[in-house]
Amino acid sequence: MSDRATGVGEPPVAEHEARPELRHHFSDVVQQRNAASLGMWVFLATEIMFFGGMFCGYLIYRREYFSAFAAGSRSLNLLAGTLNTAVLICSSLTVAMAVRASQLGKRRQLIALLLATIFFGIVFLGVKGYEWHEEYVEHHVPTFAFSVDDLVRENPNLHIDAPATKIFFSLYFALTGVHAAHMLVGIGIFAVITFMAWRGKFSPAYHTPVEIAGLYWHFVDIVWIYLFPLLYLIDRRPGG
Repeated sequence: MSDRATGVGEPPVAEHEARPELRHHFSDVVQQRNAASLGMWVFLATEIMFFGGMFCGYLIYRREYFSAFAAGSRSLNLLAGTLNTAVLICSSLTVAMAVRASQLGKRRQLIALLLATIFFGIVFLGVKGYEWHEEYVEHHVPTFAFSVDDLVRENPNLHIDAPATKIFFSLYFALTGVHAAHMLVGIGIFAVITFMAWRGKFSPAYHTPVEIAGLYWHFVDIVWIYLFPLLYLIDRRPGG
């Protein structure tokens, strides 16, 4: 009897036929899930290197021009930054709960939590846009109209060098801009995941996309947890 007749040497097709979400190049859903997780962790490693370079540049200049960076930091809207930190912490909670809901097969709860995550992401971007507009009105955008006159008046005890302060705001807009771009991508990803959940694509046996999207979102939140103190809390002494 031939191998084809006995099925020896042929890939198992029963699980592929029973599980339409299982791609043909994986032998089972466990292998597919592990491959997806590994791919996301490798991607996040490259993101860590990307943000790490920006963080290193920021810390070098901050040490070199501390007074200018302190003055620039004091001009940022601390209330808005704190609000955005709370918003992202809440979004991480809704993501974690969404992953759990997908594991339990709670479709309605999953959709509600995904929509809540998208809402928090939009709120974050709205607050950040408001902050950027404030900096634009105060001429802190590092362009030809850049000015530190208000910083000099508000910080008479600090030696404020205009070029050094311009470096601070250049890094501020670069770091928060790149982070906001990642947030925008995350909102798009969760919009797709929400649509898939509405179509009933996830179950306790298959919810890998929710978990992978959650990893990405948590990473973006963690980046902000570092950005907030680095940008907003420089020399924030009582009465300072």
